Amino acid sequence: MPNAPMYALLPDALVLAGIIVAWLNDTFSGPSGRRTTYLIALLTTIVAGIWFAVNAFDPHVSYFFTRMYVVDPFASAMKAVVTLGYAVSIVYSRKYLEDRDLFRGEFFLLGMFSLLGQIVMISGNNFLTLYLGLELMSLSLYALIALRRDASQSNEAAMKYYVLGALASGFLLYGISMLYGATGSLDLSDVFKAVASGHINDIVLLFGVVFVVAGVAFKMGAVPFHMWVPDVYQGAPTAMTLLTGGGPKVAAFAWAVRFLVMGLLPLAVDWQEMLIILAALSMIVGNITGIVQRNVKRMLAYSAISNMGFVLLGLLAGIVDNKATGAASAYSSAMFYSIVYLITTLGAFGVVMMLARRDFEAETLDDFKGLNHRSPMLAFVMMLVMFSLAGIPPTVGFYAKLAVLEATMNAGLTWLAILAVITSLFGAFYYLRIVKLMYFDAPQDSSPIVSHASNRAMLTINGVAVLVLGIIPGPLMSLCLQAVTHSLPL
Repeated sequence: MPNAPMYALLPDALVLAGIIVAWLNDTFSGPSGRRTTYLIALLTTIVAGIWFAVNAFDPHVSYFFTRMYVVDPFASAMKAVVTLGYAVSIVYSRKYLEDRDLFRGEFFLLGMFSLLGQIVMISGNNFLTLYLGLELMSLSLYALIALRRDASQSNEAAMKYYVLGALASGFLLYGISMLYGATGSLDLSDVFKAVASGHINDIVLLFGVVFVVAGVAFKMGAVPFHMWVPDVYQGAPTAMTLLTGGGPKVAAFAWAVRFLVMGLLPLAVDWQEMLIILAALSMIVGNITGIVQRNVKRMLAYSAISNMGFVLLGLLAGIVDNKATGAASAYSSAMFYSIVYLITTLGAFGVVMMLARRDFEAETLDDFKGLNHRSPMLAFVMMLVMFSLAGIPPTVGFYAKLAVLEATMNAGLTWLAILAVITSLFGAFYYLRIVKLMYFDAPQDSSPIVSHASNRAMLTINGVAVLVLGIIPGPLMSLCLQAVTHSLPL
């Protein structure tokens, strides 16, 4: 739609307005206004998230700013997920931050700037817009992880993330420059047409694709670009870990779709071969290395790596023999998986933060021993989340894995689907180990678990979502298929 109605941008503008209002409030009210800053961030993102979700049912595609920014069902659905994910994250983080004197405006502002970067990444229709969104998200996360300046572990994690992130950005920029040199455009639609014409130097294009895929793999935390993930997850305060490992993973998937599907789909045969290697390595390294971890956050980091391998399975199964007949189903399965991953990640870190208290981090496996005796509700939600990550019915993780494996089988990659199942069995060991510790071991810590009512209510909703979406996955899967069908050039 060349003359798109500007009201399609209102929820995006609401997030930006929320940042400005929260910033002004924090500047002029100081420490006394931190609760107000929290409420502004929470209410803004809840309203914007619901607005994005409503827009996801609109099949129209609208372009803005000389086609640099697109609003389509895919973008609206993914923006709804990351925005509501941010709202849930700060609800979980509230008591954790208060106990550590980190309940400050900087946390909410940096988180919202990161969210704004994710929104730009998801709606980018130009290499430049996609890169700017990535950097806005990444720079905010670097600062967020280092926010606790008195903790050397947090500073070390932020430095590692920053250095490796700068390297990945360099790869990405080099790849973009090669694609621009080959096609003469930064617009995804123009690049798509130029590549499809077949009149472009294949060597230059392939070099560009290799560097772009490397940048995508780093942001998704896929092997062998995963080095930062375990250190950042373990080193950052848990609230910052959640903001780094939740929404940004979903945004990175959407960003990969924009690059690889919207812009470089005619080269699918080439980049799918690269993704096969990345997916296989991610599932092997993530699941096997996770077994030996004693730190829960580090274990969840390797879980994230293996889960990103599953997301890549959906991405690489779209084009078969240069035919896109099963592409919509494959890409929608990857989209569904990324949403499910965010829901389960929120629940896992929500439990970890509720177990923590002042001067104590519930990070080791021993901290989960006998949790059912201390809090049956927390233990039950954590069990549902672990079952979902392991792919055990009737949780939603089972259906998510099944949908991706079906797409992989339909693409003729039977060996890769078998590898995914085998590595998932290794992963199930360390997920079920936590369930065993919670229900069958005696508690080592008998101190009461204190939490806000909002945390308990949100965690209950989170657990119900994991269970209900597993029993009735159809509506969400249909929404993903509809969003992909109406938005991508298939």
